[in-house]
Amino acid sequence: MKKLMIINGPNLNLLGIREKNIYGSQDFQSFFEELRQRYLTIELSYFQSNHEGEIIDKLHEIGFSYDGIVLNAGAYTHTSLAIGDAIAGITTPVVEVHISNVHKREAFRHRSYLAQNCVGVICGFGLNSYKLGIESFL
Repeated sequence: MKKLMIINGPNLNLLGIREKNIYGSQDFQSFFEELRQRYLTIELSYFQSNHEGEIIDKLHEIGFSYDGIVLNAGAYTHTSLAIGDAIAGITTPVVEVHISNVHKREAFRHRSYLAQNCVGVICGFGLNSYKLGIESFL
């Protein structure tokens, strides 16, 4: 059985509440339960933190034993060399995902410090970006 983890970064704990015009109205916990029901043949885990160091610690913890990581680092995507370095330092492949199309937004969101160390980037498909990330490992 494949082991995959979804890691969400800052402010993604507010999905369903914040900026619904960008991020939609569904909270992530209910969406995650839908994913678990959809992908019964994989061991799917979830972690969310608003703290950069906790995300790095989680990448280090699972980055040599899981089959894949679907990572939405939120704004850290555009600021964190440290998370990019953590991805480079592990062997588990990482797919970077975003709910919105970051290339249609502010210019600072067009730069990812993670992408060069990820196997791929998926953005702009709403919460379905996570499904596409999971599918990439199957």
